[in-house]
Amino acid sequence: MFFRWDWLRPVLTAPIVPTLGPVHPHALTVDLFEDTLRAAVTDRPFLHYDKDRRWSGEKDETVLGGDVVHEPDHTLIPTLARRGRGTVKVFSYGHRGDVVDQAGELAVKLAAVHDAMKARVVRPLGPETGFPRGTRIQLKDFTTCPCPDPGGPVRPVTDWPAAVQETFGPFATAMAADGLAFLHTQMQAGRCGPVLAAAIEDRIVGAIGPMEVRPDAIGCPQLMPQYFAVLPEVRGQGLGRVLWRAAMHWGQSHGAVYQLLQTEVGGPSDRLCQAEGLTSLGFVHTTPA
Repeated sequence: MFFRWDWLRPVLTAPIVPTLGPVHPHALTVDLFEDTLRAAVTDRPFLHYDKDRRWSGEKDETVLGGDVVHEPDHTLIPTLARRGRGTVKVFSYGHRGDVVDQAGELAVKLAAVHDAMKARVVRPLGPETGFPRGTRIQLKDFTTCPCPDPGGPVRPVTDWPAAVQETFGPFATAMAADGLAFLHTQMQAGRCGPVLAAAIEDRIVGAIGPMEVRPDAIGCPQLMPQYFAVLPEVRGQGLGRVLWRAAMHWGQSHGAVYQLLQTEVGGPSDRLCQAEGLTSLGFVHTTPA
């Protein structure tokens, strides 16, 4: 075993794991971190519970196991992603005031070694953080209360009449920055689960998906993260809330126990999730090294 849990656990202020992203606190174990090291030395470094398996045949980001810094009061875990011109990230766990500076120095050094264009420091912050930045990790627990069908103009894309379905392409193009164009390509290739869409006057104006439930690291069913967007010209009418509630109804109806989301602090999705009573598990702040 490489990691000592009595060293690592006290500095895990938010449940974020390198290359995996946020995990449920009940799945946050030393084995999870060990698994990321073992995966890094394989030809296809996907773990069977890795959410990114939905989108690619091989994983882009791996842990640089030989450069991990693991000490009693702090742990630095660097990763390398080859996409584009390369990015080194150093996940900085620890309460010491200089831990971010150490992480930045390590990120710059490793970016030079691996000829990576970008060097980043990823800093998890606890839910009690007074002035949060970056993204918020939010938990939707499906065991605490029912998620009724909200009704409204929402249904799976494939359940809309053909003329309405044809408007998904233009909608996806308009919302490409939110990932909908990529999602559309996956839908056309039959590589993802259902996508829920809202339509007004026979035109799709919002969507959330794909809807998929998969087991986490300890076998607990989770509703996987979705792409979620509403056209700017129809915002403020409650369509986003109806879409989100329809997605939560779908997840609960299909056996999900929980969902984890990452939302930009202060953004529309963040405000929606906070208004819907989701639990904040902490924050992730990423900065250039």
